[in-house]
Amino acid sequence: MSDETTPETTPGTQGAESPEEAAKNPLADLEVDLERLRTDLLYAQAETQNVRRRLEKEKADAIAYAATGFARDMLSVADNLSRALAAIPAEVAADERLKPLVTGIEMTARELDNVFQRNGITKIAAMGEALDPNRHQAIMEMESADAAPGTVVHEMQVGYMIKDRLLRPAMVGVAKAPAGHSVDLEA
Repeated sequence: MSDETTPETTPGTQGAESPEEAAKNPLADLEVDLERLRTDLLYAQAETQNVRRRLEKEKADAIAYAATGFARDMLSVADNLSRALAAIPAEVAADERLKPLVTGIEMTARELDNVFQRNGITKIAAMGEALDPNRHQAIMEMESADAAPGTVVHEMQVGYMIKDRLLRPAMVGVAKAPAGHSVDLEA
């Protein structure tokens, strides 16, 4: 028996690796692991930043639109005040005994409009505008020789926005061409 061992039979070596190559592999493995960990760290930092941005946006939205439910409920108050003012005949409004009552209703409606404005609640323009399905809800079509088809010619209920979001669509009547008239679609 010989005391010499060949590299193939030396314990702890694999195949034809020399002792130097065997010593380099743990370092190479550590470098690969280090690079993988760096990549994982970068992905984790990016994900953390995305989560932080998303939470900041959600917080800002929650603050900006917190009053949405309350504002929707207040729209019926605004509608009722508008109907009350529209229902007052001119002779009643001119009556000196009822003038303070009419003035009080008008002032209440104005103050409600001011409160809406301060809180970013605005009326949606409808009359004479082209139908915008994102802001208007068409309830009916009305024949009209004066307005282009698709134009709002009647507003049944005022619509509102809260900042840049729809609070309630305007309920409108839209013009259509009178019967017997052809519409030039290429114009």
